[in-house]
Amino acid sequence: MKRPLDILNIHDPEQRPAPAMPDACASGGCGGAEPMLPPPPSFGEVRVNGIEIAPEAIAREIQHHPAPDAETAWIGAARALAVRELLLQEARRLGLEAEPEVDEAGRREDEEDALVRHLLDEAVEPAEAGEAECRRFYAGNEERFRTPDLFEAAHILIEPEGEDAAAWAAAEARARAIAAELGDDPAAFAQAARAFSGCASARQDGSLGQIRRGELMPSVQAGLEALADGATGREPVRSRFGWHVLRLQRRIAGHVLPFEMVRGKIADMLEARSWSVAAARYVAGLAARNNIEGVRIVGGDG
Repeated sequence: MKRPLDILNIHDPEQRPAPAMPDACASGGCGGAEPMLPPPPSFGEVRVNGIEIAPEAIAREIQHHPAPDAETAWIGAARALAVRELLLQEARRLGLEAEPEVDEAGRREDEEDALVRHLLDEAVEPAEAGEAECRRFYAGNEERFRTPDLFEAAHILIEPEGEDAAAWAAAEARARAIAAELGDDPAAFAQAARAFSGCASARQDGSLGQIRRGELMPSVQAGLEALADGATGREPVRSRFGWHVLRLQRRIAGHVLPFEMVRGKIADMLEARSWSVAAARYVAGLAARNNIEGVRIVGGDG
């Protein structure tokens, strides 16, 4: 099983994706400025068996260690790069050779990443998850294996003809009139959707298909969940697109998947957890046998 290096937070900073940044458009602008990195604090040198971790490398790595202050971020970045250097030195001492892999997109693995992965594959052996352990985890976490509730729904979208309050009020009045006229008749709803809805779903009688929680805007989802099966809402719901007349055809309750269907997933997860613990112990042992200066690999903040 391939061991993801980011479990130990030791990826090369150039290979790891940058952290998610706030959407500039959501905050009132559409700029594409690069995220600003905090200046590196003035700390001492970080060395692994005499090899210095360059301050510039720590400064670049800081962006991958969000923290409430620069000092904590610096410590996290310095520790991650020190662990990486420690593992690279050990792999070279053992005479291991890198065997880079190529992913499905044709990207070749970085040589040093491949060398660290080879070392960890050789040195760390996770405990295999047995049947009893898997069943205990399943029994204690059944909700994690529950399929989502589904809502088979339809809507009629009445869009305002402008952005001012009067346009929105007119759209609301129209949506209320449609809802009042339809009642709970599904055929009437389908006909009205084709005639009045501003959504592309009008071509399918307003059908949204089977929706899971989180797939619709919160206001629309809340409106659906307030309805009984087979009911059309009398109160239109507002979203940024307009006013929605909602219909809930039926709820399809989720259910807990049988153990046999998820046993493999549970075993993989428990094995990954076991590997992570074993890898951390391995790194701690290496750190104890080598000379690390400027940051503590295990425990404390150095």
